[in-house]
Amino acid sequence: MSHPRDQSNNLRVDRLVIVSNRLPIVLTKGDLGDWQVQPGSGGLVTALAPVLRDRGGLWIGWPGTVEEVDLDGLVAIGSQDAGYILKPVKLTAEEANQYYFGFSNEIIWPLFHDMQSRCNFDPAYWNMYQAVNCKFAQVIAQNTGMNDYIWVHDYHLTLVAKELRGMELECKIGFFLHIPFPPLDIFIKLPWRLQILRALLEYDLIGFQTTRDRNNFIHCVEALIKSIRYDTRRQVSTITVPNREIRVGVFPISIDFNEFARQAAAKSVAERASLLYEAIPNCQIILGVDRLDYSKGIPEKLQAFRNTLERFDDLQGKVTLVQIVVPSREDIPEYRELKTEIEGLVSEINGKFTQPGWIPIQYMFRNLERTELLAYYRAAEIALVTPLKDGMNLVAKEYCAAKVDTNGVLILSEFAGAATQLRRNSLLVNPYDIEGVANAIHRAYNMSRDERRSRMRRLRKSIQKRDIFWWVDSFLGQPLPIR
Repeated sequence: MSHPRDQSNNLRVDRLVIVSNRLPIVLTKGDLGDWQVQPGSGGLVTALAPVLRDRGGLWIGWPGTVEEVDLDGLVAIGSQDAGYILKPVKLTAEEANQYYFGFSNEIIWPLFHDMQSRCNFDPAYWNMYQAVNCKFAQVIAQNTGMNDYIWVHDYHLTLVAKELRGMELECKIGFFLHIPFPPLDIFIKLPWRLQILRALLEYDLIGFQTTRDRNNFIHCVEALIKSIRYDTRRQVSTITVPNREIRVGVFPISIDFNEFARQAAAKSVAERASLLYEAIPNCQIILGVDRLDYSKGIPEKLQAFRNTLERFDDLQGKVTLVQIVVPSREDIPEYRELKTEIEGLVSEINGKFTQPGWIPIQYMFRNLERTELLAYYRAAEIALVTPLKDGMNLVAKEYCAAKVDTNGVLILSEFAGAATQLRRNSLLVNPYDIEGVANAIHRAYNMSRDERRSRMRRLRKSIQKRDIFWWVDSFLGQPLPIR
């Protein structure tokens, strides 16, 4: 990728600066009190690390710990391994609790996933959210120049551009929302709706995962803010406010397809996939890979699998669901309760249907290293990706990229952002429709190998064409208005 340029006035952008809640590293404390630095594994890291690597970029974010440690030294180690510079934003325990666990994940996350009943609209959260966004802006201002392109990511940092403009920083600032943007009737429940919208309009370019998300945002702006005009005739729309314009576009995030496919084709992955076949003989493997979160619809998925076994007894002993749940936010009571519910359902289903030599569900609650995950992707004949709501869901794309033999079926929630791109060649389902998902599982099991391969070839071609580098170039390549 070449250096991005500001096409409106042809100023060279010297450096790409990524700003996100978390740095792309994980700090772990050993038994002896020593600290280790490991690469992060989230969707944003997976997407952006290949782009910044060895290109002289800068990534600003919170290291994920509030303990008193030598952050600068540990982050320096992470910078060497990453191939680009990392700059930490230090947060206190109170800041992390109220800004991150509070406002970001007890208000914005559930509200934007259409689950407003889970919101906790504590005013203290809003005050801290503003303070931490200001702290991020201060670190950005101290470490960037006029010709840097600042690309801010996700719902934790919606106020950053407003804070930077207040500091009279005039460089180009883009924002990308990785989660869905809700429709007006849900968004207006946010007590600080006007502040959030006005802050977002301080960015030069705002990116969304889907056309629905972009249109929801524009409709909210139209309804709640006076003296604006907009034009939605193109993929990248224009919102005009007094004295300036903001670009608002659709940029579906993706993966490094070629790298996933290359790694999946490795001998070590093939060998591990063969071991999985041997461990689960005479069964088609149905794979679920989800982070522990109520938006992922894991209990609903398990209920659909139970319905499959109840209604299609010809599948008993013929399919095994391998459900991998990646730990997340376990210190939050609601997530601990979700984990207990999932484990209860797994136990109940296995207790009812297990036969000698066959266990219906193999459940794992842990992180998987890349080779092991790719082996499961390769071994699984069916992927069950059924979130209740998701900005994109990169698991769906990773699964397709890893299916180098093209023998696989993707069952995909219509409420995942990925459905916009992959709907024609996946089996699209409503995750709330338990029988509908069960019917899709039965259809996938009985699908001919020729149809499977034809569908998967088209899925892979589509993802390869619009990979992570296409996503970055399409965003950074947008001409920005002169302020």
